[in-house]
Amino acid sequence: MTTLTKNKIADQIVSEHGLLQNFDSLREKAIAFLTEKGLPAPKEEEYKFTAITKKLEQSIQHYSPAKPIDLTEKDVQRNIFGRFDGDVLVFNNGQFSQELSRLSGQDYQLSLLSQNTPSEFGKIAKLEKDPFVALNTATFQDGVHIQVGRNKKIEKPIFFLFFNKANEGQVITSRLHIVVEDNAEVTFLGNSVSMDENAYFSNAVTEIKVAQNAHVHFSRLQNENKKAVVVDNFETDIHRDATFTSTVISLSGDMVRNNLSLNLLDSGCEGNMFGLYLLNGKTHVDNHTNVDHTKPHAESNELYKGILADQSRGVFNGKIFVRQDAQKTNAFQQNNNILLSEDATVNTKPQLEIWADDVKCSHGCTTGQLDEEALFYLQARGLGKEQAKGLLLYAFAGEVLDKISDEHFRDYVTEIVQERLGGNQ
Repeated sequence: MTTLTKNKIADQIVSEHGLLQNFDSLREKAIAFLTEKGLPAPKEEEYKFTAITKKLEQSIQHYSPAKPIDLTEKDVQRNIFGRFDGDVLVFNNGQFSQELSRLSGQDYQLSLLSQNTPSEFGKIAKLEKDPFVALNTATFQDGVHIQVGRNKKIEKPIFFLFFNKANEGQVITSRLHIVVEDNAEVTFLGNSVSMDENAYFSNAVTEIKVAQNAHVHFSRLQNENKKAVVVDNFETDIHRDATFTSTVISLSGDMVRNNLSLNLLDSGCEGNMFGLYLLNGKTHVDNHTNVDHTKPHAESNELYKGILADQSRGVFNGKIFVRQDAQKTNAFQQNNNILLSEDATVNTKPQLEIWADDVKCSHGCTTGQLDEEALFYLQARGLGKEQAKGLLLYAFAGEVLDKISDEHFRDYVTEIVQERLGGNQ
């Protein structure tokens, strides 16, 4: 692929957005980066199993930003799960909707990035790290900044509800910037809702600072339509004695790429990454994770599981980097997969790069089929084949679902997963 072809989509998207109204300096850097690097070519190492540039060429015809759609209170209400009790932040094709959001006055600050741009904006999610971070930085319309103050414990979860639909354009660029100050605690939840079955490209960036002794839980559900192309970049800085836990459940979409990076910047901090991808049809989900241990006495835990049917494809690439100063590091990583058809595919690549000598690190991966002996055992006790199969698959998936900290969100996601697996027949 020539440089010109490689840059074609990036050039088109940037020109169609025509933006240099805010964040001028940062946008100029992003555009310069894209002009030089372009979007990933098919053989680039980081994207070799996920040809997302080619997918964009095939699927997206209108590179202009998607306009807001007609949303109503009923749309919002329909997508607030069961017994949820907390704030709901509604995003309409990537843009925050104040009028449809539900804010209860919990003790945190919420503002648009155009009105309140924090000095550290763009410094956690560095545009040089991934072309799609640069693309978001060059083109996002506006974003939201959330600040949880020192010693504040936000009692009820904050729920991000993203409504997506191609509407006079197909590119959706959400942008979140979150700072959780010293000794604070908060739970975030997220869900993406496709409002029709047409193709769109969602290119989202979230950057989070978890300050000293702060604690953050972030659970997300990805259940896009079958034509959606999604890139989700999630960058987190974690400081001394702080913890950050991410749980992402991926159920649908045409092609989904999740980049999740945890930067463990001081001693005593902990980063946890959990994921479940439950795929069918031709859905393609790629989870790329990165943990950077920089100081002694920090810990990271990672567990991703996949269940793949039909012609679906999963990719897992998890990298743990332990720097020379990061003695006494504990780092664990595991990726397990079950293939339910001969046409389903998994490419998994757990990686450890260790430069310290006094650490405890492990990684591993498995890929196989459903346990036929266990299936026979359940059928011998009166269960139908489909129900027995569903129960076994749910038992496999349940280890990840249990990591969702919010009880009501966990129940909501579990019900969807059980319905997909057929274990509750």
